Amino acid sequence: GSQTRFEQIVHGGDVVFATSTPLTIALPGVYAASRLKVPMVFEVRDLWPEVPIALGYLNNPVLRWAARWLERFAYDHASAIVALSEGMADGVGAAGFPRERVHVIPNSSDLELFAHDGGGASRFRVAHPEIGNRPIVLYPGALGVVNDVSYLARLAHSLLELMPEACIVVVGDGAEKEKVRLAAAGLGVLGTNFFQYEAVPKRDLVDAFSAAAVIVSCAVDKPALRANSANKFFDALASGTPVAVNYGGWQAELVDETGIGLVLPADAQAAAPLLSALLQDEHRLACSGKRARELAETRFARDDLAKHLEEVLLASVRGNR
Repeated sequence: GSQTRFEQIVHGGDVVFATSTPLTIALPGVYAASRLKVPMVFEVRDLWPEVPIALGYLNNPVLRWAARWLERFAYDHASAIVALSEGMADGVGAAGFPRERVHVIPNSSDLELFAHDGGGASRFRVAHPEIGNRPIVLYPGALGVVNDVSYLARLAHSLLELMPEACIVVVGDGAEKEKVRLAAAGLGVLGTNFFQYEAVPKRDLVDAFSAAAVIVSCAVDKPALRANSANKFFDALASGTPVAVNYGGWQAELVDETGIGLVLPADAQAAAPLLSALLQDEHRLACSGKRARELAETRFARDDLAKHLEEVLLASVRGNR
């Protein structure tokens, strides 16, 4: 009767896999591992508390100390750590965790779910007749402070003169959803060449990916965020669609190195001519899309990365025994 719901479900298993954020997930993770006497593998999906500190969310020195303590607590009780990028792995190492026990396993590309589908592209356009047959720059994802999706409203405004037939489509939800809508309305682009739709389940997004000419990932460009790993980036690769990013870091470097798309300036007015040039170059779009799909297949295939994670979990189990 006095047992909590969590205590009731912790009754078996060989390893605990705890994935953050939030960092507080380490607390039930460590508890479960201790109760079961098994190792815990901890996945770092964001460099916390570096990110909230960089964004000004953790200004209180006591809260910063508590966040740092929780970070050390999580790492100290992990047999291995999985990081989504080399930058995150380096951040974990800088916090004192042995670098050789940090495994880089990035987000994955679902090659089957997001495979390009011409029929799906047609369905999306039929469902949204206001878009017609215009070239689509798609943003599919969160509308939070970190994402700075208002950038896309400014980009749409700058595109009006250069390529009025192009349109930016935003599908998502978040704390800044209304701010983005108001920004687009204020710039006179909402419903003109900027269309904002409610979030839908991931499976329902597939048609939008197939209809898009370019998938864009945007964010506030702060050093603490550059190690992050945006899901939409890998979904775009799986769909064989060119990718545009407006921030620095390893994903921007990958775009440059592989020719899968475009790194845009943080200034939307400066970005508009570059994006317009890409959208009007059918050969370049086709080549970038082909390279994107090849990259998904060779480096980010979901099944391959799942196998890597399985190996990390099994190695922790063997080490515990």
